[in-house]
Parts: sequence; structure tokens; C-alpha cells
Amino acid sequence: MSISSFTFEPWAAIHQQRVEAALDDTLPVVDIQPERLHAAMRYAVLGGGKRVRALLSYASAELLGAPASSADAAAVSVELIHAFSLVHDDMPCMDDDNLRRGKPSCHKQYGDATALLVGDALQSLAFQCIADTNAPQALKQVQVLAQATGSRGMCGGQDIDLQSTGKLLSREALENMHQYKTGALIRAATLLGAYAADSTEEIHINLLNQYSQNMGLAFQVVDDILDATADTQTLGKTAGKDALQEKSTYVSLLGIDEAKALVTTLYEQTLQSLAGFDTQADSLRGIARFICERPF
Repeated sequence: MSISSFTFEPWAAIHQQRVEAALDDTLPVVDIQPERLHAAMRYAVLGGGKRVRALLSYASAELLGAPASSADAAAVSVELIHAFSLVHDDMPCMDDDNLRRGKPSCHKQYGDATALLVGDALQSLAFQCIADTNAPQALKQVQVLAQATGSRGMCGGQDIDLQSTGKLLSREALENMHQYKTGALIRAATLLGAYAADSTEEIHINLLNQYSQNMGLAFQVVDDILDATADTQTLGKTAGKDALQEKSTYVSLLGIDEAKALVTTLYEQTLQSLAGFDTQADSLRGIARFICERPF
């Protein structure tokens, strides 16, 4: 393998700025009707978040030699879907949280009805963003994102989570829930970038599936650890809610030390899935390290 001079932090900063600008261009401006809805959409999306899902789209496109410009629509669409999920998840009928990304949740700022419409509008805009590209594999991207968002993906995972509150889940059931709730969109973000290339070989999809499955699970385990150990200011959302709501988590099931050990195992498996790639996979390796090494 070639010796790499790749440094993750500058690469991430460039692509975070890139997707932020693309999101700003994609979202409707606030001076056209309906002004309040458009303002709320921008409030929910812009100026916050780590943009991990967008970074995954850019990194997997890079793996296949596609330029960042070809992955802009993928990065924007997956961030719009993620923002929609957060807006709805924070509402009183769901997870009921008044804080998101260090500021009042969308429904606290604009009211429940507007927040509901914000989520709906962001979801529609995500699919329009991909469709408008007319890219060779745009239809495949739409299929991937739709499956990841619906009842067999993120929304299904949210429902399982709601039905499981107060219940002790087995490790298998917990992993199944989070492969839907968190993992499905992580996988979609990764594959959307791959399908941003003009053509994509099945071997690449299989390897990226392995990568994203491990990273989706690792992302959730780290979130569970942080919810149990970090403070509200650090998280940008209310800390300790999982325990208060009696939710099964990897911390409640395994304990802190074993949960951390699981993150290490998943990270090692992730690196193994990329072992056949040279320096073109460095950005994917960097994202894996970033996800798994967030400070506990």
C-alpha cells in the first residue's frame, strides 16, 4: 500500500463547507411564500451538525474516482433526510426534546404544526435534489434513499424504538433496531456517493455495505456512550435521556467498558473491509476513526 500524506481534519473541513454551501443554495430562500415554512426549514438544516453523512457520500465517491461535484446532490439529499428525522424526532409525540444542536428544537422555535411540515418538506426536497441531476444512476440513488428512509429503514427503526421504550431488549433486538434507525441512513449516505459515479461495480457496493454496516452500528454505540457520560452542552441536546426514558441501549445492556470494546472491534472490522483499497479510501478510513474516537 502506498504511503499516504492524507490528513482527515482539513479534508473534512473542506467538504463540510462544501455541503453547507450546497444546502444553502438548495433550500428555498425566506422571502418567497410560504416565508415562515422556508425560514423554519433553513433553521432546522443550516449552521449545525457534523455532516458525517455528507462526508460519507463524498468519501465513497472519491473512492471510485468521481469528483466531489458529482456527489453534491447525494450529500445534500442525505443531510436533508437527516434533518427531517431530527425535527420529527424532537417533537412531543416522539422523543420530546427541546434542544437540538445547541439551540431550541424546531418545534420549540416555530411550533409543532410548522415543525411537522418542515420535516415533510425536507423529505420531498431531498428526492427532488437527486432527481434534478439527471445523473446516470439517479434512479438507483432514489431507490437507495427511499428504502433507507421508510418503514424498512429509518422510520421503521423509530417505530421499533417507540414500541420498545421501557422494555429490556436483547442484544440481537437492539442491533436490529439500530440497523434500521441509525444504520440505514449511514448505509444510504455511503452508497449514494458510490452511485454518484457514472458506473459502479458490485464488488465496491459489497465492500461499502460491510463498511457502512459496521460504521452505522459504531455510530449508535458511541451515541449511547456519550448520552450516558457527556453533558448537555457537549452533546448539543439533552443528555441522559435514554436512562430517563428507560430505553435499552448498548450501555444499559453491556456496560460502559464492554460498549467501548465493541466500538474498537467495529473499527477494526471496518478497516479490514477497506484493506484492499489504497490511498483512495483514506477519507473513509478517516471518517471511521472520527466516528469511533469521538471523546467518551
